[in-house]
Amino acid sequence: MPPTRTASVPCMTTPDAADSSGASPRFAAALRELGLDDLNSRVRRFPDATRTAAEAAAAIGCELSQICKSLIFAADGVPVLVLMDGASRVDVERVRHELGAARVTRAKADVVRETTGYAIGGVPPFGHRTRTRVLADRSLLAHEVVWAAAGTPYTVFPMEPKELVAHAGATVVDVREPAA
Repeated sequence: MPPTRTASVPCMTTPDAADSSGASPRFAAALRELGLDDLNSRVRRFPDATRTAAEAAAAIGCELSQICKSLIFAADGVPVLVLMDGASRVDVERVRHELGAARVTRAKADVVRETTGYAIGGVPPFGHRTRTRVLADRSLLAHEVVWAAAGTPYTVFPMEPKELVAHAGATVVDVREPAA
């Protein structure tokens, strides 16, 4: 099913574009719509970008696996969001099997921005421009709290994994690459 467009707020991903909480205006609006206004006060903003899971974990001072990566893939050309812990990699073959798709590839940067309204490195797990199918790897549930991007490469927020999965509308699956 193709993604459906929802109301959007202009997306800006520079640190100066964040609202007073640090979250991007689009993400702050999404939090309000979801009744999660209190989450705005927990958004943490960093002077340096936290585009990668390793950068975010170092800035926060948490384990790499406590970072929730929001990754867009194309399953037979249709965008799908995969939520993965920061210490793991997505096994595209497992994603393909889970979705019953013929082909799954990483989405290009322009597709990520068009689908989510955010740039790579700042994509949050929910509050996107379009509604997509969401898969969350079971590994996220191993933590009491995980940290995810808050709409910019400079901001993150903490959330209990089950709550994050619920707000993202995700299906919990096993799609990480096996340990070497």
